[in-house]
Amino acid sequence: MSSASTHSGQEKAVEARKEEAICTTASDDDAPLLTPEEEKKLIRRIDYRLVPFLSLLYLLSFLDRVNIGQARLDGLEADLGLVGNQYQATLVIFFVGYVVTEVPSNMLLKRIRPSRLIPAVMLAWGLVMTLMCLVKNYAGLLAARFFLGLAESPLFPNIRIAIFFSSATLSGAFGGILAYGLGQADGVGGLPGWAHIFLWEGLLTFLVALAAPFMIEDFPEDAKMLSPVERKFIIKRLADDIGTSGEFRWVHVKNAFKDWRVYIMMLIYIGVAEPLYSLALFTPTIISELGTFNRWQSQLLSTPPYFLAFIITLASALYSDRVKRRGWFNVFWMSIVVIGYAILLGNDPREKPGVSYFALFLCVAGVAPAIPMTIVWTGNNLSPTLKRGTGMGMMFTLGNSGGIISSLVYFTEDRPRYYRGHGVGLAFAAMAVVLSLFMTLYLSWENKRRDRLYGTKTEDLHGPLGAELQSKILSDVEVRRKFGLENWTPEQIEEAGDRLEPIFRYYP
Repeated sequence: MSSASTHSGQEKAVEARKEEAICTTASDDDAPLLTPEEEKKLIRRIDYRLVPFLSLLYLLSFLDRVNIGQARLDGLEADLGLVGNQYQATLVIFFVGYVVTEVPSNMLLKRIRPSRLIPAVMLAWGLVMTLMCLVKNYAGLLAARFFLGLAESPLFPNIRIAIFFSSATLSGAFGGILAYGLGQADGVGGLPGWAHIFLWEGLLTFLVALAAPFMIEDFPEDAKMLSPVERKFIIKRLADDIGTSGEFRWVHVKNAFKDWRVYIMMLIYIGVAEPLYSLALFTPTIISELGTFNRWQSQLLSTPPYFLAFIITLASALYSDRVKRRGWFNVFWMSIVVIGYAILLGNDPREKPGVSYFALFLCVAGVAPAIPMTIVWTGNNLSPTLKRGTGMGMMFTLGNSGGIISSLVYFTEDRPRYYRGHGVGLAFAAMAVVLSLFMTLYLSWENKRRDRLYGTKTEDLHGPLGAELQSKILSDVEVRRKFGLENWTPEQIEEAGDRLEPIFRYYP
């Protein structure tokens, strides 16, 4: 989320008390290669190098997948002769292509160097986006959107989550401004305004792709930005996070599928993802129904809610890390979304357009921080690494169906109030609120139960094991004795993961 959290759930520096327990029991060979302060500086430097550029890539990815909503205002439907629910079908087909290649693309990342695969992926989707300016009918648009989904699927890398997803909110802000400017080129080069949106945003992706090989580091052992000592430290840090064996074990996959909490988090995630995609795809259309705004005014008015969402996402992430809580943030922000949808359902935008526009602010600014919060919350509470990866993969798979659902609930005949679209969004948001509240209360109760049985461990461990301390617990019997685990084998400890009640505590 902030510069202290990662997609894998390893997000907190080793606290002072942890360090004391580690250092007093470690041999000289096992001593940390860097001091805690040096470690923080190193991680910060890596963040500054990688996160901004990778966030730019995701901004372009999200912009290219949702700019069809802006193109719709510039006459896309009329020019291509779309009728009935054909526009909705072009939205759905993107997610079909996206899901089809999600698993294979993750496998490719293990076989092809990221500095080669990611630029190639960008060139592919940039080409598809650019050529979309030439489509002449429904079939052409449908095919282009399908291949766009195929091309974009491999992008989702393991990087800082809140900054990564906050770039998606910026795509909503810049998308309106770009659509306004490019729409003015209507007729230039014989292309309509909506075609210029596809053309120039696709070419922008091309330009960034050319710089990608020089900005993306492949692996720590090859990173030119690191010194030999720093490379050794990062490699060890990653190995600690994976575990001592580093082997694929089906028991961890089975544990993820057997854990009922994973399924609750899956439902929470789709409860957040459906409103997210609905708003990203249809906010320009909803605004166009507020009063007598022309299409250019509607495009510009879609910008302010997303700028606010960007600020709130980062601020929420920083504060969440500081207080070490996740669930209450989800409850609060998704409650704001529920209120926003309730206002949209209850207000007639033709009579009070300002009220509906205010409600859009609530919906957009509320759902934006909940997406990274849910992802990191899930990663925090699953251990070991393989179980975490499996559980989060399950969550993302279901979450992508939120994009399919959101594409099918806003119909032209429902305008200007869009009862079905807003109603479905409210229902999913309400589900996220209720389940987030349940999980927050349950995890707090479970932590207290473990404290009663095994003693309070919050001063040493709270949430996932710190990578360094986890390594010591697995390798050093004295550290295991400190936590009452002297009779446990390293294999038993590693297999137990978050079920290791004497030592593991959840993020509520």
